Amino acid sequence: MKLTRHILIITAMLAGAHAPAFAQQPQPQPSRPAQQPAAAAAVATKRGPQEIVKEGVRVEFTVEPVAGDKNSSPLAGQEATVRFRISDTATKTPLGGSRPSAWMSLRASDGATSVEQCRAKVQGFMQGSLRARPDVDLNTYYLLALNEEPNISVIDPLLGFGGSKLVTLVFLKSPGEDWALTADRQRLFVSMPAANQVAVVDTNTWKVVANVDTAARPARLALQPDEKYLWVTTGGEGNDPAASGVTVLDAASLKVAAQIQTGAGRHELAFSPDNKFAYVTNSEAGTLSVLDAQRLAKVKDVKTGAQATHAAYSPLGRAVYVVDESAGAISVVGGSNNEVLTRINVRPGARSVRFAPGGRYGFVPNSKDSVVHVFDASTNRPVHDIPVGGSPDQVAFTSAFAYVRSTGSEEVSIIRLSTVGKEPDVLKFPGGQSRPDAAPAFRTIADAIAPAPEGNAALVTNPADRQIYYYSEGMAAPMGSFQNYKRVPRAVRVVDRSLREESAGVYSTTVRLPKSGRYDVSFLLDSPRVVHCFEAEAAPNPALKEERKAALRVEYLTRERRVSVGEPHTIRFRLTDALTGEPKAGLKDVRALTFLAPGTWQQRDWARDAGQGVYELSVKPPEEGVYMVFIEVPSQGIAFRQLPYLTLEAGAKTPAKEQ
Repeated sequence: MKLTRHILIITAMLAGAHAPAFAQQPQPQPSRPAQQPAAAAAVATKRGPQEIVKEGVRVEFTVEPVAGDKNSSPLAGQEATVRFRISDTATKTPLGGSRPSAWMSLRASDGATSVEQCRAKVQGFMQGSLRARPDVDLNTYYLLALNEEPNISVIDPLLGFGGSKLVTLVFLKSPGEDWALTADRQRLFVSMPAANQVAVVDTNTWKVVANVDTAARPARLALQPDEKYLWVTTGGEGNDPAASGVTVLDAASLKVAAQIQTGAGRHELAFSPDNKFAYVTNSEAGTLSVLDAQRLAKVKDVKTGAQATHAAYSPLGRAVYVVDESAGAISVVGGSNNEVLTRINVRPGARSVRFAPGGRYGFVPNSKDSVVHVFDASTNRPVHDIPVGGSPDQVAFTSAFAYVRSTGSEEVSIIRLSTVGKEPDVLKFPGGQSRPDAAPAFRTIADAIAPAPEGNAALVTNPADRQIYYYSEGMAAPMGSFQNYKRVPRAVRVVDRSLREESAGVYSTTVRLPKSGRYDVSFLLDSPRVVHCFEAEAAPNPALKEERKAALRVEYLTRERRVSVGEPHTIRFRLTDALTGEPKAGLKDVRALTFLAPGTWQQRDWARDAGQGVYELSVKPPEEGVYMVFIEVPSQGIAFRQLPYLTLEAGAKTPAKEQ
């Protein structure tokens, strides 16, 4: 697991006396000379591939816009692809599995970065220094928790700020039910049944950029394989059948492309890999609607049984597998006419179906009998009924294991995929202290278990514990857990923003450069040790409003970020002139806003001038939680949201040790 992780900055839109709402702001930079004008800074940037040869390794670097002329510089605020090609100079062999690290930081001047400066940058980034943050971190990933309340927790799994790993909260109009992430990891879609809308979240800023109207009670979300359309199921059990079906959104324009009535009941979605067909189950009607995904029209309804509870497509079986929970049967729908080819008998109580990687083995959790049925899509025959206990309801996969959540047990069962064709190897580990159904809101259609980016680990939500557990395969118990700060996590997913190996020796990711100008691209390869700073340019974007630079800089002198509830805690910080770097003493209107995330308690205080540009104030947190301290200085044109903030984590007072 990489130890280098980006610490995103959370800021608030602080107006009047209202509780603040979170949003991401440009990240604080170390003290440096004023920025050169964007146009001047862009003049001498290197174009095309840049290449170095060190320690027997050749590294080629490119950055190009995702859309538009690939030979031009990307625009500030627009998507760009960063790519490294790494090979052995002697054999010309691509170096796969190299795990490079990289960071991008806006240059303070036109001068080239020296070798010593480059090494210092890399060292600072690896240490997670608060004074040496990159503008773009190419190594990071985030955990997202879909909460019972109307928000999403964004958690940095390895680094935290002030003891907290909570990066921000994404606020929704109403609680989310399901979510879908684009392949480039730039957009997250969240269904909100109570609002009759789908929220669109920009994962660069962690802000909701749109709320799109749908038909009544949107639930399941899925992007078709080519991501042209986002499919949203609407209606559901007990709702008017005339309003029950799907809303189809154009994933790029966010416009409603179609609303299609399918049938009564809850709905699940599946797609053919060639994007020709979308399949929608209608649970109360006991049918599978076959939709033409190009014409956005219904082709036919296929009767699959008394119920149509869930469905999944197998590329190996070239068919859709539809579960009938009441009958305990799976209908196989396929062929040129999309008709029922055969049925696989399991047992009543079978709830859902998921295919392991490759699409051969289907896993069907049965909450009534506490088993997982496994069938072979190559023969359409049952293979195993695996006892797991505790009413299983969901299955998730890594490359080596199937993870089974049981709502009536704190244990998670894992089934070794390599043994499914013979005698299955089943292991268990504790997925928390409590069984999930001890929480009122334990049921969710979104996944409660998600694979970790490392490939041999998984993340498990436990709504009763209000925790997310990290399990590494081969261990007897989770290696650790992540707090959700008193919120109930119903589902979890990973947004991986790190460099990925797209082909042998080629590592890439998609980024947005926040400002125009020239960037150092600090590159690190561990073995053999290669450190180098490449160059990148972001051209001025006429559509992007440049933020006015703050006249002051703030440096927090308080080192202890963990404080006790009910105990006064002194906060000290230094203000300096942004241009000269000189201390800014004698200011009479330095004020601090302290609030408990997500804004349920707040307090405003005037800071005391302690001399030499240093100011002090006292904070007494009333309850446990994460507190954020913002500074404003109206006489200098500094609003609360313009300066970096301080994060404190308040906990119960530690009892004094007996002598």
